[in-house]
Amino acid sequence: MPYGPHAPLPGRTADAPSRVPASRRSRTTVRLPPGPRARAAAALRHAAPALLGYAAVRVCGLLVFALWARREHRGVWHLLAESWDCDWYLKIAEHGYADTLGHTFDANNLAFFPLYPLLIRAGEHLVPAPRGAVGLAIACAASFLAAWGIFKVGDRLHGRRTGVLLVLLWACLPVALVQWMGYTESLFTAFVAWCLYAVLTGRWVAAGALAALAGLTRPTGIALAAAVTVTALLALRRRFSAAALAGAVLAPLGWLAYVGWVGVRLGRWDGYFAVQKWWHNEWDGGVGTLRWVKSLFVVERPQLFLVMVTLVLCGALVLFAMSVAGREQPLPLLVFTGLLLAIVLGSRGVYFPRARFLMPGFPLLLPVALALARARARVVVPVLTGAALTSAAFGGHMLLVWLGPP
Repeated sequence: MPYGPHAPLPGRTADAPSRVPASRRSRTTVRLPPGPRARAAAALRHAAPALLGYAAVRVCGLLVFALWARREHRGVWHLLAESWDCDWYLKIAEHGYADTLGHTFDANNLAFFPLYPLLIRAGEHLVPAPRGAVGLAIACAASFLAAWGIFKVGDRLHGRRTGVLLVLLWACLPVALVQWMGYTESLFTAFVAWCLYAVLTGRWVAAGALAALAGLTRPTGIALAAAVTVTALLALRRRFSAAALAGAVLAPLGWLAYVGWVGVRLGRWDGYFAVQKWWHNEWDGGVGTLRWVKSLFVVERPQLFLVMVTLVLCGALVLFAMSVAGREQPLPLLVFTGLLLAIVLGSRGVYFPRARFLMPGFPLLLPVALALARARARVVVPVLTGAALTSAAFGGHMLLVWLGPP
């Protein structure tokens, strides 16, 4: 059952009388349904305000970062395309994966999922450009696909204005600079957005396929797979559908395939989880997160970046509670964001990248987008302007002052 308020476009039914005079009916032009290109062009025009607004916010953030980096004599290209996790993916694209569970970081690159480095390798063969440029181009292109998908979800549920505001809020996240870095967040969010849209419109096979691709992109792809499978199985309880069954089966295959492949490569059934344990990423129900917060605010002097991460995590919990209480979000969105929060907050791994890990959870921003959609322009414009400038400033702080991986 498709979700959302949009009904089919009104039109004349077969039984409705024609308003064309009988003398002119023979000369009436029969209009064929628009083709795929025309429909895609119309959809792109409909989403244009969201995509243009997204580009404006991110260009602003990039300009602030570039000017700041130049003042600090830091290389913009290196920071965006070749630093931290970017370097991990580039090395996987060049050399492949380790075949043992070693005791050095280079021997544990199996923690990184394969789709993004595979795309980099494929793009490198197709385009005569440096590997870092290919990875950055993929991330930037995926960010616009993600913005389009986010708009489609917001528009489907609450109308065009909410869809545009949802995209702008996603563009204004404090760590949004990562969307235009050689990271997997943009690619993963694109799969998430279009997968959830496919679920909302009842396209089960497409939803399952997109969830499988997401499961090859990031570990949290299992949260999206669960959202698709649970929703599809509930739909099957109401009425059998071969497409829904196919979507439910397809959704977890990407994640299971990679986890299984790591197990085979390392010769142990829990190979992937052994790698994650080496990275200290076991799931402990949130005990590790509470210890991090305690050490930050009780034992040590808190740093601005880590304070921001904590505020993002707290804000995400509040927004999820509002989404559940407001009953304005369909089940697949709630399942995905709930499991994403459980995975990110329930891990005892490193603390500082958790705001980035939550970036694909854009449905959490729906309560804010709905509130802004009901507000007047004199409220919306200053709020979004302030959020965009704050995001730009924090992007520079994240890579140029924090001096650690985002």
